[in-house]
Amino acid sequence: MEEDEARYVRFQGTERHERGHFPGVFVLANELAAQGRLTDEQYRFWRTNNDWYDAHYPNPTHADPRVYDPAVNPGAVAWFKRSAADLIGRVDGYLELLAAHGVECLRLESSDPGRVIYEDEHQIVVVPAGAGTG
Repeated sequence: MEEDEARYVRFQGTERHERGHFPGVFVLANELAAQGRLTDEQYRFWRTNNDWYDAHYPNPTHADPRVYDPAVNPGAVAWFKRSAADLIGRVDGYLELLAAHGVECLRLESSDPGRVIYEDEHQIVVVPAGAGTG
């Protein structure tokens, strides 16, 4: 890896959520499913892949139930480590699902996305600089 190459990758929506942050790709897909907006095929993709992610990498809330608590960690969001290529590679299907529903997403890359509050071998959760201030 080149020295200036970003170490972390995040996929997020382009519109802020009610709590003020930009939701990640999984939150956006989960919302479509909860709203009953997925076709049968899309639902099968979503369920199968969510189950795969649940089986293959830790859920930060299992280590710290308050990791995403807005009072404790305002604006907390997860980023993949670039080394988690197998996990990042599966995001494309989620991006296609979201695009089919007109939900825009961006790919962000950074070596310093914020103050790290959780870390495992695949991901970090950070509070972005300036979150919760102002």
